[in-house]
Amino acid sequence: MAGQGESLHCRQSHTAEDLAWRTARLGGVAGPMSGTLHLVAVPIGNPDDLTPRARATLASVSIVAAEDTRHFATLARHHGIDTRAVSYHDHNEEARTRELLERLLAGDDVALVSDAGTPLVSDPGYRLVRAAIAAGVDVTSLPGPSAVTTALAASGLPPHPFRFLGFLPRTAAARRAAFEALARDDATLVAFEAPRRLTDALRDALAALGDRPACLARNLTKPHERYQRGHLAELIASLEGEDEVRGEVTLLIGGASDRQAATAEAEADARLLLDGGAPARAVQQLLVARHGLTKREAYALVLRLRDS
Repeated sequence: MAGQGESLHCRQSHTAEDLAWRTARLGGVAGPMSGTLHLVAVPIGNPDDLTPRARATLASVSIVAAEDTRHFATLARHHGIDTRAVSYHDHNEEARTRELLERLLAGDDVALVSDAGTPLVSDPGYRLVRAAIAAGVDVTSLPGPSAVTTALAASGLPPHPFRFLGFLPRTAAARRAAFEALARDDATLVAFEAPRRLTDALRDALAALGDRPACLARNLTKPHERYQRGHLAELIASLEGEDEVRGEVTLLIGGASDRQAATAEAEADARLLLDGGAPARAVQQLLVARHGLTKREAYALVLRLRDS
């Protein structure tokens, strides 16, 4: 997922810079009467988790840019908010950014919301924020609900350091590659995953990271909120026992221990040597001498890599 996130970041960065250049070329530089872009965190499940400040802001701005206007309409009705909303999502982000920036420069205050949680965390909005900053428009963020920190706090896993991966890649090969790249990372891993891919994602994590402690935070703040804690193999077995995996899921996986990190480094060295034609016995001896593996561990590792 890290690689996917970086490529998206790069594409958005170029677009934002291009938009900012066009804004400057057209004379669109914020003046003393320009509006403010408010990034407003909204509930992740329970509508009553909207903060009073967020409610007041959403009710007072000129327009709300929402990832899905239907989701926002439900929240707005619950809180008596009648501000006009326009869609802002992956498919119209560039064009809508231009429109919203023009309104900000003309003096309108604009609020940006996602379907749930804090804007820009795995949701659209980066282009608008970059363009607004480049044009000199004030940008402020209103804190509030986040599935990442909510799940992390109750997971029972070390809360710091942690690494947020966003949504995991859709394909098994890409998911496994993403997990393998983080095999030595001691940070708790936090990711979003679709219910239909959750079991496969856990299998990929088990194959790449080993049987680590993990937590599934499901339907956070909703009536059917549920935390499932255990090692990856246990969680896989639990999901396999469900007729159908449903609900929104935040996945948390414990970071590499010192021993896991050392084993991952030993495996990387062994793979490199074996691919280069080094004798298996010589590789085993190096693993014992350099990485502190027992002879049994070194033999098993070399055998597994050679047969894979």
